[in-house]
This record gives sequence, structure tokens and C-alpha cells, in this order.
Amino acid sequence: MTVLVTGGAGYIGAHMTLALLDAGETVVVLDNLVTGFAAAVDARAHFVEGDAGDMALVSRLTANHAITDIIHFAGSVVVPDSVADPLSYYANNTAASRNLIEAAHAGGVGRFIFSSTAAVYGMAGDEPVREDAPLAPLSPYGRSKLMTEWMLADLAAASDLTFGVLRYFNVAGADPKGRAGQSTANATHLIKAACQAALGLRERLDLYGTDYPTRDGTCVRDYIHVTDLVNAHSVVLHHLRGGGESLTLNCGYGRGVSVREVIDTVKAVSGVDFEVRETGRRPGDPAAIVAGADRLKSELGWTPEHDDLMGIVASAWEWERALRERG
Repeated sequence: MTVLVTGGAGYIGAHMTLALLDAGETVVVLDNLVTGFAAAVDARAHFVEGDAGDMALVSRLTANHAITDIIHFAGSVVVPDSVADPLSYYANNTAASRNLIEAAHAGGVGRFIFSSTAAVYGMAGDEPVREDAPLAPLSPYGRSKLMTEWMLADLAAASDLTFGVLRYFNVAGADPKGRAGQSTANATHLIKAACQAALGLRERLDLYGTDYPTRDGTCVRDYIHVTDLVNAHSVVLHHLRGGGESLTLNCGYGRGVSVREVIDTVKAVSGVDFEVRETGRRPGDPAAIVAGADRLKSELGWTPEHDDLMGIVASAWEWERALRERG
């Protein structure tokens, strides 16, 4: 069996590739390197530069490498950018995914795991949001992901495809062995940006919105360590390979942390009191969203190993220090 990982040169995809290879899987990575890095792909994987939406390329890879499973990470992920340029998000996230799904299905791929997002829920509130909550995305990013969820469900109803949709909350941290991390210099991820500010790589950290209806006025999010996240994918893959039914699951810890609390934690870990500039809200940002992730634990036996904000920040901090030393 061979697993195709799209977006495998990116942040989460590179960690997924490592986890699969460490488990003895044969892996093909497909990435166009628009935001990914070839150096992030482990040498044990077969790397192909190209677009996940290129049906001819995907068809060749499926046939030549006997692809049996696809884990689809490739796509655009910045919420404010999706508001400013929605059509690019529908092209890169929805249309490209549609092509990938068709090529995979035509090539006989029977299992498909999709990287979705908590943004499909919209303004969920402080209480943990479950998978059966109303779907009301606030941004083109969230809608572009939800459309792909619908396509997978519709195809599964009409064929023998089985799928896993994993709705991520806020992913952070780095590989505990230091092999991978968030490498995009201008990434918008809060923990990475705060670590860069602590290292002097950013003049300051911007705090977007201080008047939300939350405990300290800043946005509240559920942060999950990237290693726990990719382990959730592995659990879902095992479930599908064992004949399990298609499913849609949240990936988070069920605990909300505010932006101010994250900033305070980064300052504590780094020992640096960097400048924070308070500014207005960003478009498309809900006030609070926390995962109801009980199903992932109870139904599939997923057990997180890095459910600790201090530890998540510490791994991200070590990765950022290593990146700076490499130049």
C-alpha cells in the first residue's frame, strides 16, 4: 500500500509524512512548493513537484505508484486573504480538490482523508463545538473547505469510496525530534509570529482585536500540537483500512486559550518581553471556537500526548531558534 500526501512539503504535511514513514509506510509527496519547501520532505519519501489539481499528473502517480490512500493537505489557509481574494481560494481549495478527488476515484483509490477546518462552524462560541453543530462559515476559506467535505460525502454515497474529514482547530508546535516545524517566514500563525517577535525577527507582534466578548477581550482558540494532529490522521487511516465507515471528526483538545494567554506563555518560555501592538479585528475571525473532540477519543481511541500549552510553545520556540541558527 502506498499513501499519497498532497501538500507534503508544507507544515502539517511534512509532519504527516514523517509519521507515515516512521510507521513503515511507502509515501509519495505531491507539492507545488508555492508555500512548501522541498527540504522539508524526508528523503525516504518519493517527492513530486506539481499541483494536486492536475488530474493527469495525479492519474499517473496513482497508476505508477499503486496509490491506495490519499491524505490531502494542499490548499490555501489564511482567512483574511480569502476575504480579500475569494476566487483564488475557491480555485486552490475547492476546484483543485474536486479534480484530485475525481482522478483518485478513477484510479481506484478507495480511501481519502481530507484536511478541513473548524472555520466551517463560523461563530461557535465558548462552549466546545461538536461535529453535529450548525455549519455557518464566516469566510471564503471556511466555505471552500466545506464544499470539499460535501463533494466527498456525495461521492461516497455514490461509490465505494470511504473518507475521513478532520476539522482542525489551531495547529501549533513542532516535531519533538526537531525534524520539522513551521518554516514559512511570514506565516500568520500566532505562536510562530510571537516566537519570531521574541527572537527579534519581527519588530513587534500585532494583536488583532481586544473587544471580543471573551474573558479578556481577545480571541479564544483551541491549540493542538501538530504531532497529536497527525497521529489523529494515522488513527483514521487505520480505521478506514480496517473497513470502518466514513467519518467527520474534530481535532482539538476541548480547551480554549486566549490570544493574550498565548502571548504571555511565549514571553514566559522565551524570557523576552517583546512589543505587542493592539490593533483592530481581522475580517473573518470568530470570537471563540473550541473543539468538542470526544468522538475522536471515544470511537477511535485517539490519545493526545502533547496537550499542554507550555509544551506546545516550547517546541515551537526551539524550532524557531534552530531556523535562525541555520540562517
